[in-house]
This record gives sequence, structure tokens and C-alpha cells, in this order.
Amino acid sequence: MNGAPLGVSLPGYDVREAGATDLVACNLLCRRVHGHDRGGELDDAISAGTARVVVHLGQITAYATDVGFFAHAVAESNEGLKALIGSAPGFPGGGFLVPTRNSELFRWCLQNGLRLVHQMTLMTTGLYNEPKGFYLPSVLY
Repeated sequence: MNGAPLGVSLPGYDVREAGATDLVACNLLCRRVHGHDRGGELDDAISAGTARVVVHLGQITAYATDVGFFAHAVAESNEGLKALIGSAPGFPGGGFLVPTRNSELFRWCLQNGLRLVHQMTLMTTGLYNEPKGFYLPSVLY
């Protein structure tokens, strides 16, 4: 998906820059969704100033290393992903990946003016476990 930054916020889903003190909560969230964490990538994104978290009801419920082609995001709900996408200042790398099986999020992106740039297939080598939550994959997986 790609397009102009949306400048959209969701009530009750506050997005802020991630800091080193958020790493533990983000890693726990990623483990719940993917079965492992991506703490190294997240730590690099925090150092680079591109990582963001979503705070809902006082807890971190989503994070992104950025919203872009080479970044990933993990969330407890689509609302967390929408908050991250809606607040992103841009979509580096030519856009970001949205699994089309998440039809609610895909339609929301289209309804908010984003467009499908190219269709891709998510592939991996080795063992693959279907995520148990909401996510935006990276081409680097």
C-alpha cells in the first residue's frame, strides 16, 4: 500500500515514539503474535528514531519499527495497526505490506485513500507458524 500520509488518529489509541523502556512490552507482544520477538530490529528502530508504540487503556497494544517496506508492525487488534498507519509521517521504501487476508484493514486503507501498488506473496523458508494476532510484515521477515 502507498499514498500520502493520512494524518488520522483513533480515539483512545495514542501513538508516540518508542523508547528503550518499551522494549520488554513490545517483545512480549511480538511473542504472543508471532511466537518469537524481533527485539534486535526493534532496538535498531528505537535508536534510529523510527519506532512507534500505541498506548490503549494505559498499555502498549501495538508497535512498529516504522510503517514501510523494510519495517514490521505487531498489534493486538486492527485498531492498533490503523493508529500506526494513520499517524505515520510517510511510508518509506515505496509503501508498506498489508496481508490481504486481513480484509478489514485492507479495506480501511483503501477507504482512507491509500492504494495498492503491487500484489506480492508472503513466502518464507523453514518452519512457518501462522501469527496469532495482527501484523504488518516486512520484506525482510
